[in-house]
Amino acid sequence: MKKLLMTLALAAAFPVVVQAADDPLRIGVLNDQSGLYSDFGGITSVTAAQMAVDDFGGEVLGRKIEVLSADHQNKTDVATSTARKWFDLDHVEMVADLTNSAVALAVQGLAAEKGKITIASGPFSAALTGKACTPTGFHWAFDTYASAVGTATGLVQEGEKTWFILAADYAYGKQLAADLTHIVERNGGEVVGDVYHPVAAPDFASFLLQAQSSHAQAVALANAGADTINSIKQAAEFGITQGGQKLVALGIVISDVHALGLDKAQGLVATTPFYWDRNDASREFSKRFEQKTGRMPGMVQAAVYSSTLHYLKAVKAAGTADSKVVAQKMRELPVHDFFAQDGVVRPDGWMAHEMFLIQVKSPEESKGPWDYYKILRTLPASLVSVPASESECPLMKP
Repeated sequence: MKKLLMTLALAAAFPVVVQAADDPLRIGVLNDQSGLYSDFGGITSVTAAQMAVDDFGGEVLGRKIEVLSADHQNKTDVATSTARKWFDLDHVEMVADLTNSAVALAVQGLAAEKGKITIASGPFSAALTGKACTPTGFHWAFDTYASAVGTATGLVQEGEKTWFILAADYAYGKQLAADLTHIVERNGGEVVGDVYHPVAAPDFASFLLQAQSSHAQAVALANAGADTINSIKQAAEFGITQGGQKLVALGIVISDVHALGLDKAQGLVATTPFYWDRNDASREFSKRFEQKTGRMPGMVQAAVYSSTLHYLKAVKAAGTADSKVVAQKMRELPVHDFFAQDGVVRPDGWMAHEMFLIQVKSPEESKGPWDYYKILRTLPASLVSVPASESECPLMKP
């Protein structure tokens, strides 16, 4: 009797949740909504996901589609506990955005264990589709390899042979620094020095002085969010570009330029997978997004929309929400939308697509708010994607 009572008590404490066939299909947007990356994707990524759901029609396979969201606060324990609850109790089938590389790597690993799909748009670590790749993990927008090869190849070929790297001291910054060093050296250049700063550094003066004293032709900022904004502001105060050094922002997004202002950001060179004013399709989406949010979308929000829509198309085509089946269908379907016109999802989960080398306009060149970029060249997918022969992902092996 005592054992029976204990069993009943445990059952009450931990009820078995059974998902009905007509329950909503749930998608989760997990990102930084209150910290240094909150303008990178943030709550507007949730808006982008909801726009994709609405444009898809709001339901799939007879099930309503719901979008959940949460702030992971850039903490892996918060992110994994949230994702675990979503997977186990809320029956979330796919998690999007995942800004912050350390968070994304942790949640992608957990999702693989649970048989769920993740589509990273905010984090840039190439490890997500490299040594940490999973059958249900996808990477949509941009990574450290694309940033390094897209920007460094062009600049080294134009004569910027010596580089100094100022990087954030965590997974993303370290990976980007390693990728940049590889690309610079492969093209005949040299990295003459590097320094790593803590995330959310209050002062970049000592780091920038090292970069300035190195006399490197190019100073590369391998950071993101508020760290990128603050390092560019202080670089302007130290007169780094006025002294003849090229300032290269490897992780910049358009909201960073908006926050800085063109007087401080002008001349910055970067690689981006998306610019709102590129063609009619990108402008149409971006104007709708601006009406809802009061701002133009950056690469992260645009990628969240594109990846969410692609996921839903794959669910419909597969005829099931089973993650393994859907993941395979995601690899089979082409990506053709305002974000990527000829995108291909590779076995490692990387969505290969063309990108753009851009330079930030001067105040005189800009025609108004958000008219910030001039596209210098189009970078083919084959250039900005890790070659299959160099991939550390087992899924890329024959």
